[in-house]
Amino acid sequence: MADILGDTIHALQLILSGDPAVFEIVSRSLFFSGTAIILAILWGTPLAMLIAMKEFRGKTVIKTFFNTLIGLPTVVLGLILFLSFSRGGPLGFLGLLYTPGGIIIGQAVLVTPILVSIGVSAIESVDPEIMSLAQTLGASESQAQIAVLKEAINGIILSDLASFNRAIGELGVVLMVGGNIEGGGNQTSVMTTSIARDVQINEFGLAIALGILLVIVLFTINMIVVILKRANYLVELAKGPYAKLKRSREAKR
Repeated sequence: MADILGDTIHALQLILSGDPAVFEIVSRSLFFSGTAIILAILWGTPLAMLIAMKEFRGKTVIKTFFNTLIGLPTVVLGLILFLSFSRGGPLGFLGLLYTPGGIIIGQAVLVTPILVSIGVSAIESVDPEIMSLAQTLGASESQAQIAVLKEAINGIILSDLASFNRAIGELGVVLMVGGNIEGGGNQTSVMTTSIARDVQINEFGLAIALGILLVIVLFTINMIVVILKRANYLVELAKGPYAKLKRSREAKR
């Protein structure tokens, strides 16, 4: 018990003193996960729009596929990416294994099913009349789709934040693809992998410090969502012009 208390005190000292090693790992984690989410948004949001707004054969199968991928064990995904990025793999020529780029792409692939699944649900929950009303008012198909996306912005933003939480708390994929390298030009250690390493070498003070900071990051993100909701900022963003026109039409009936 005394050892645990001592390690906890040491962890707090590391945090309060602004230990460079600790905050370098934290900043690296935030950068990797933030970049991964941006990449995933670039391909995940258009994919969600395509699935939600188009009618085609196999749509239910594709939606089920992405929902299933959310529960895919991360060690399995890590193994797939490791084999793909390894020298003899199909993507080995890119040299991504044990590099920051490999971690970023790995995290982006990991969270894509979350972005797509939640995004599809958010877009499908928008009143179908929004798109037809936008086209009636002279909007092109792409402009009408953007109008629908604006109405689903609440769910889209929440899916982005949920994906970031998933990425920054990830261990399996990051460890297998990144290798948890400290020092040199290609440092790939992040909060989760550093915690796992520090526990193995009995550096419990550093592990506890990183664990506390990881929880703080996750808590802060979730509090931002709560604050924005209570301040109705997300609600106001979700109120597109076409939704207002639709409500005015209904009021006149």
